[in-house]
Amino acid sequence: MEGSKMPNVYEINVESGISSLSIVNTNLHVPIEAPIVSSYNDQIRPLLDTVDKLRNLNVMREGIQLPTIVVVGDQSSGKSSVLESLAGISLPRGQGICTRVPLVMRLQRSTSLETEIWLEFDDNRVDTDEEHIAEAISTATEAIAGSGKGVSDTPLTLHVKKDGVPDLTMVDLPGITRVPVNGQPDNIYEQISKMIMKYIEPQESIILNVLSATVDFTTCESIRMSRQVDKTGERTLAVVTKADMAPEGLLEKVTADDVSIGLGYVCVRNRVGDETYQEARMQEALLFKTHPLLSMIDHDIVGIPVLAQRLMQIQGTMIARCLPDIVKKIKEKMEVSYVELNKLPMVMTSTGEALMTFMNIICSSKECLLRVLLQGDFSEYPNDKSMHSTARLADMLDKFSDNLQAEPEVVTTQFLMDEIKVLEECKCIGLPNFIPRSAFLAILSKRVDAIHTKPVEFITETWDYIEGVVLSVLTKYSENFPQIQSSIKRAGRNLITKIKEESVNRVIEIIKMEKLTDYTCDPQYMTAYNQKLAVQEIFIYDIRSTSSNIHNLAASGFGNVSISHLREYDAQLLRQAFDMKMRIASYWMIVVRRIVDNLALYLQFSVKNLVNSQFQKEIVGELVNPKGGGEVEKMLEESPSVASKREKLKNSIKILKESKDAVAAICDQKCGFGER
Repeated sequence: MEGSKMPNVYEINVESGISSLSIVNTNLHVPIEAPIVSSYNDQIRPLLDTVDKLRNLNVMREGIQLPTIVVVGDQSSGKSSVLESLAGISLPRGQGICTRVPLVMRLQRSTSLETEIWLEFDDNRVDTDEEHIAEAISTATEAIAGSGKGVSDTPLTLHVKKDGVPDLTMVDLPGITRVPVNGQPDNIYEQISKMIMKYIEPQESIILNVLSATVDFTTCESIRMSRQVDKTGERTLAVVTKADMAPEGLLEKVTADDVSIGLGYVCVRNRVGDETYQEARMQEALLFKTHPLLSMIDHDIVGIPVLAQRLMQIQGTMIARCLPDIVKKIKEKMEVSYVELNKLPMVMTSTGEALMTFMNIICSSKECLLRVLLQGDFSEYPNDKSMHSTARLADMLDKFSDNLQAEPEVVTTQFLMDEIKVLEECKCIGLPNFIPRSAFLAILSKRVDAIHTKPVEFITETWDYIEGVVLSVLTKYSENFPQIQSSIKRAGRNLITKIKEESVNRVIEIIKMEKLTDYTCDPQYMTAYNQKLAVQEIFIYDIRSTSSNIHNLAASGFGNVSISHLREYDAQLLRQAFDMKMRIASYWMIVVRRIVDNLALYLQFSVKNLVNSQFQKEIVGELVNPKGGGEVEKMLEESPSVASKREKLKNSIKILKESKDAVAAICDQKCGFGER
């Protein structure tokens, strides 16, 4: 035997069982009180009670994780046997998966000689006793997961108040199995793996990895899974079962630690056959004392009593470490819930309150539209560029202007022919050097007709965009009142439709004015006209005197144009046609800019009028109209979605407040649980 240290002698009083287990160190000859009944319970119990209370309050549903011992292991690794030994009760046994739901075991040491055992699931409580506990668990499991072999993520809580048990709360999960058998679902491995990962992933979880001494630890699926979430093993404790069945090499396994178990190992021998729990503990003590190989294992890491003390110590340390963070998270969650609750509309009890709330919706929407459509303030929609309306309207106007001013493709083969044909049809008895005004208007009208659909399309597209902005704002500010939201949006659509029709009519009038009248005070017209007309005589001279072999000439502003077809017309007609061409070209620039300017001014005027005057008047008038069906009165009926959200937030705040109160008391005490 390695070392000179004498082994401990276990003195066991079978009548009192675990509660009377003591250890005598033969070197010191001083009795050591059994860990399961040490004063450590007095320190950890308040902590554990606090966490249990938080768990009872379902604070985990609020996204707050609690320190929890999670028991995992491959199928038939001995998980249930370990829990039986700690609790001193019998759990369901049989072939295949015995644990099919998360079994939350709450063990509490009691000074009473009467054992209290009960189950809780789905708001049900089932009282039972030690003789019928396995049957009660099986029945409850079937109620949760069905009578087959499938598993369920709905937890089943087992409360055990008994003399001699350690103060522990543990979650026993189904054993890991890869191959479905005996009617198990095909994806049984995936279901169990998902469940296990859900419980062991939080950093607050303590992983109790149950390993059978009969297997190679490196091949255990439970080890692989725990290392995925706890790579260094700092929150993983391993308990090695069936030590009596495979003692060879066990010392090397637990000392080499090839699988990174940061919290160490505890080797145990579980109950065999019909042994009582007291007999099992006596046999365990004798085994690790007398077995040639197992007696070489350090006594500090063997036995159920050592496991119980180690778990209590680790659990207490984790709880003490996590409590400040739990308090912080509870406070933050409460603050968020209060903010969300305050955002909800007040419960209205009178028509007056409903009317005031309705007016607040309209006024808030109007103020938002003022910022978005007129002021260029899009702070409410920083990431939604479609709501940056001043920029989008400017983009649309620039695109329209470019499209309208784009010069049509020059037809070089029929240069001046449109003007000549119009002049021939509009000629009258009079002086030859006067151009008929009717001819100018005829050509101008033709040019306007070619683009008359573009302004109408622009104004229609613009108001379609503004309608989207208005509806988006109305939706946002009426989202808590779905009972009237559709009516408010309908009123908004009706208003925009009305303005759109007025705008289209206005644009058509502008186009008609450009067709029927010709006027500008812009001096640029005469400047451009005189510049273009300066080359008239040279152009006419070139047509009349150039050899018939020359078919093209450069015309100012029009590139090279065909001239062969112009030689048959007299010089005076050509002068008039050239003059007309230059007049139209110079005036057309004024016309296009004037259309763009008029539409820009009219659009800004219409949008301002919409926001400042029409919006509130039209929507309020439509919904408050007595003939409208009492839309405002509908606000007295809170929508189911808002009512449900309000109730959920109130319950959340109630749970969090009770949780905060529960934690406050324990945080006032000193909670120091270091490694021992």
